[in-house]
Amino acid sequence: MTQPDPAPRTTLPPAAMTGLAGWVEARLPVISAFRAEYIDFRLPRNLNGLWNFGAILTVVLLLMLATGIFLAMNYTPTSAGAFLSVEAIDRQLAGGWLLRAMHMTGANLFLAALYVHLFRGLYYGSYKAPRELLWLSGLVLLVMVMATAFAGYMLPWGQMSYWGADVITKAVGAVPGIGPSLEHIMTGGDHLGDVFVHRFFVLHFLLAFLVVGVVGLHVTIVHVNGSNNPLGIEPRTPRDTVPFYPYYISKDLVGLIIFAMVFAALMFFWPNLLIEADNYTPADPMQTPADIEPEWYFLPFYGLLQSVPSKFGGLLASAASLLILFALPWLDHSPVRSMRFRPLCRIGLFGLVAAFILLAVAGKHHAQGGWLIVARLAGLYYFSYFVVLLPLASRKEKTRPLPTSIAAAEGDQ
Repeated sequence: MTQPDPAPRTTLPPAAMTGLAGWVEARLPVISAFRAEYIDFRLPRNLNGLWNFGAILTVVLLLMLATGIFLAMNYTPTSAGAFLSVEAIDRQLAGGWLLRAMHMTGANLFLAALYVHLFRGLYYGSYKAPRELLWLSGLVLLVMVMATAFAGYMLPWGQMSYWGADVITKAVGAVPGIGPSLEHIMTGGDHLGDVFVHRFFVLHFLLAFLVVGVVGLHVTIVHVNGSNNPLGIEPRTPRDTVPFYPYYISKDLVGLIIFAMVFAALMFFWPNLLIEADNYTPADPMQTPADIEPEWYFLPFYGLLQSVPSKFGGLLASAASLLILFALPWLDHSPVRSMRFRPLCRIGLFGLVAAFILLAVAGKHHAQGGWLIVARLAGLYYFSYFVVLLPLASRKEKTRPLPTSIAAAEGDQ
């Protein structure tokens, strides 16, 4: 199927600008470029609320960077000083408690919004041609954000920080051949101490700015290839699209206001939903917490890790659960993008979401007893969806007919 030519963009000519704006535009056309990409840029007219999460993620990322820089100015990256410096930020630094609360809440809601963003891509087939690079860059962002979040979780150096690091470093050490070397690189010695905290502080700070760079690449790819839409069909005429301003600017603002209300409610009224109580006590290598578990956004992978008998096997399964997403554009050969028109795969995708949640619950229960069986069945279904259901459905599934255009589907003939 040939792709239709995109609707022409309108830009403000340099001659129409005067004063300082005209002087800058004649030498570096940033104003017209911004207008073309963020004012006149045309998007499908049928984008729903799930497309708000791109703007939400951008705003939260900027908030995380701003608060993180101020927190880093008052943080001591040593095993002896880390917890005390965090306490000092909370109790002695003017507004420090607010900065840290915003940073912690932002980290949790950033991962939550990222998972919703990922689900949207899975449901509407945003990984299909011509947007494979958009999908792959988004997955690189997911991995980088998860690594950044893990490194940040280590920095308070409370009980859960220490023992979470202990679990992960030992799992890495179980890799055949190179495991001990990798574990030594992570820990910087024979035990978790100053070198480990300092390395993960640098890693957390560095990755945060690298994420910004990859976000820029991700947004660039969106503007080159255009945005997908709930119908999964390309715009054919200008009537299928609307300019970014004012339509989606106003829609994104409404989404951001709602998100800010949720953000504030969690930060001020239910802060303990987002952090383990054991992490309010300093790290003690001699006292193991009763329940060692990661943050909620790592629980599905923790459930996979514990559902496999060997440490290396569990680590491999956890890594494979992310890596298999990179192969998705080549596993799903169906010409239909959106799950709205793929009844079998739509049911399968909701089953995938259920399996992901069950893995998280099993991880919280340490995959013991009946939860071990649940974790293994959920893990088996998770991988089967990608390597069995999608390839078979691509050839056998009877899809619903696609509308002739976005405008026609919207009732605009």
